[in-house]
Amino acid sequence: MDILRVAQNVYPEVPGGGTYHVHAMSRDQAAMGHDVTVLTVTDDDSKPRRERRNGYTVVRRSPTVELLGNEISAGVAKYLMGADDYDVVHAHSHLYFSTNLAAVRQHLDDVPLAITNHGLYSQNASKWLFDIYLQTFGRWTFNSADVVFCYTEEDKNRVRGFGVRTEIEVIPNGIDQTRFTPDGPKSELVGSNGPVVLFVGRLVEGKRPGDAVEAFAGVKDEYSDAELYFCGDGPLRDDLRTRAESLGISDAVSFLGHVKYDEMPKVYRSADVLVLPSRAEGLPRTVLEAFASEIPVIASDLKQVAPIVEQAGKTVPVGGVEGFERELLDLLGDAERRRELGRAGREVVDEQFRWEETVEETTTAIECRL
Repeated sequence: MDILRVAQNVYPEVPGGGTYHVHAMSRDQAAMGHDVTVLTVTDDDSKPRRERRNGYTVVRRSPTVELLGNEISAGVAKYLMGADDYDVVHAHSHLYFSTNLAAVRQHLDDVPLAITNHGLYSQNASKWLFDIYLQTFGRWTFNSADVVFCYTEEDKNRVRGFGVRTEIEVIPNGIDQTRFTPDGPKSELVGSNGPVVLFVGRLVEGKRPGDAVEAFAGVKDEYSDAELYFCGDGPLRDDLRTRAESLGISDAVSFLGHVKYDEMPKVYRSADVLVLPSRAEGLPRTVLEAFASEIPVIASDLKQVAPIVEQAGKTVPVGGVEGFERELLDLLGDAERRRELGRAGREVVDEQFRWEETVEETTTAIECRL
């Protein structure tokens, strides 16, 4: 197949689970013998407009204007309108204008369109705004596709709840369980001798990293040598630092910024618990990476996340700082329970979330629509 993959960003230029998914899917489909081109948006003029790497081609177009943190590119629109030689267009996340443009293009010819849903709501805008979008243009975008990929049955049901009629395939978002393992060296970035609480993700409102700071303050009262590490960056970094200072825990809170993906297995191995207090998620790769590393997870009780997390971790209502504090204290105080949950998490990944199966099932589902 000749595959045109439409993605707002791609790894390694932009770190993150979604961008790595795009990269790894393209790399592995190319290894299977398919010709893959990734069309993306960047304002980094130092990057070539066209580049061959890891077996696939990256085509970069500059943003024209930004709206609600979402870059619109006239170059992407022009490329899509002239992309007649591809067998399929595979767009990633309805949250980006590039995917909306791919939906517009789908109505102009008979090239099949697939859309992968990486999460219904943006971390950068209010839920009420995206409810309106999902009931209008977002629904139209999904319905323009020949197939929509969701990670879980819960996500499929949520998409259906907005009136999406197109066919939906549930394909779990697997991870490389040979890369993320409990065995191996720990990260030199994490230098604590006491309990380590880890947050992995962008420091934005939707991830609610402030809840992690608030909950950790109570943990610090109980464990004087405990430390909280933020792995990721974003606009809330300075606010979080200020909040930690006001709580008197700044010496125990570290900001690692963006960490290379190759380093992340070591980072997980250095932690005792991963905390994820988000108000909106798809199925975060961070949860599965922690599970594969035999690190228990405490996450928000989101409908599409809880059924997975509760197999090897704990959930707390969104905004429930006291609940996060309580669950952290319980797990940090019970090493055997952490080990039990860690082993259970590894089993979840081995049985349900193998990356090679994700690639095979996604590729087969696309081929069936040609």
